[in-house]
Amino acid sequence: QVQLVESGGGLVQAGGSLRLSCAASGRTFGSETMGWFRQAPGKSREFVAGKNWSGGRTVYANSVKGRSTISRDNAKNTVYLQMNNLKPEDTAVYYCAADRSLEGTVAITPTSYDYWGQGTQVTVSS
Repeated sequence: QVQLVESGGGLVQAGGSLRLSCAASGRTFGSETMGWFRQAPGKSREFVAGKNWSGGRTVYANSVKGRSTISRDNAKNTVYLQMNNLKPEDTAVYYCAADRSLEGTVAITPTSYDYWGQGTQVTVSS
């Protein structure tokens, strides 16, 4: 069983930066796809970024492209989402997720992911 724990959220002013972390336990990251999603109040969960470490494919949502970077530290079994130039519309609960299908793709639908963290709140003030 994989457990994912996010951290790094908080309150930041517009234009600021945050680095979200997703620490995994129960299994070492290998070739699976890891994704980041977010959910704002009253809205559905939406894809933010994802990377398949087998083939190297990386996908970013248009809303964060150029402002965000997904990476990982194998030694710490942790995936990161660096977000820069944050905007008030980035305010949401951010979740990391793991897709164990090993298909080599980066899915953008939440139902394609098998394991989820509890989320970390990001609030961007204007």
